[in-house]
Amino acid sequence: MTEKPFLVSGKNTIIHKMRKLDLLIMNGEDNPLVIVTHRGIKEYTGEVPETKRDAKMLDMELIDVTSNEIFSDEKTLLFVQTLNSKEYKIDYSKVGTPHFITIHQDSVL
Repeated sequence: MTEKPFLVSGKNTIIHKMRKLDLLIMNGEDNPLVIVTHRGIKEYTGEVPETKRDAKMLDMELIDVTSNEIFSDEKTLLFVQTLNSKEYKIDYSKVGTPHFITIHQDSVL
C-alpha cells in the first residue's frame, strides 16, 4: 500500500503533503472542484478524471470529501493546508464570489 499525498485532520481539514501530486477535491455533485498544488489552491476548470487511476496518470489525487474514508458528507466550510505553509478556507456558501477561496492562516516558518 502506498502513502497518501494528504492527511485528514479534524472534521473539515485536509493537509497536502506530497509535492509531486496535486489534490483534486470534490465536495458533492453540485459544488465546483478545487485543485491544490504546491503553489496554492484555486477552482479547477479542467477536464475531470473519471477514475482515481485516470487522476493518478495526470499526477493528481482525486479526493471525494463525501466518501466514508474522508468526511462522509458534504461540507460548507473546508480548510486546506498547503505545502507553501498557508491554510486556505473554502466556503462553499460563497461559490462565484471572491470569498469562495481565501487565505485563512499564513504561517511564518
